[in-house]
Amino acid sequence: MREMSSVKKSTICALCIALCYVLPMAFHAINLGSVFSPMHLPVFICGLICGGGYGLFCGIVGPIISCLLTGMPTVAGLPTMAVELGIYGLVSGLLMKTVRTKKLVPDLYISIIISVLLGRIAAGLVGLAMTKLFAGEAAFAITGKGGYFMGWLSAYFLTSWPGTLILLIFVPTIFLSLMKAHLIPERYPKEAKT
Repeated sequence: MREMSSVKKSTICALCIALCYVLPMAFHAINLGSVFSPMHLPVFICGLICGGGYGLFCGIVGPIISCLLTGMPTVAGLPTMAVELGIYGLVSGLLMKTVRTKKLVPDLYISIIISVLLGRIAAGLVGLAMTKLFAGEAAFAITGKGGYFMGWLSAYFLTSWPGTLILLIFVPTIFLSLMKAHLIPERYPKEAKT
């Protein structure tokens, strides 16, 4: 895949950060924000197109700006979301650079699925640490590790399955559309015929 200029990558990253602000407002206006996780889409797009560093930046800065301007996520939820989205952007970008199955769609799905798993595990660990740190041992003892684990499992995997499904459908579709429109370089350009 031909390398994009840093100016183009920075522009795409800035657009994705702006979408981290706009998309949640639109989805929350119709009460679908927490189910469909709209902020995740631009972070994945940024990571997959621009690379891990840009994806990490977008995943951290996007939620911070949204929190400051709209209150979504809340200040209490910001650390776990910034870690989760930062991991999404970083890992998807790194995997897209290293995974080479010679087919674009498998490359995309491998990058997305592994990033989702690692991001959600990292967010769960950060949430656990914050619960113990800020709620204290007494509050943590009420639910215990098993209660926290079940809450994490429910929030990050069971309740959020529509958002995960949207990621798996729309991120590859957007990536392929941008590539077909020649807005981003082809990953596996066809050999020039002589």
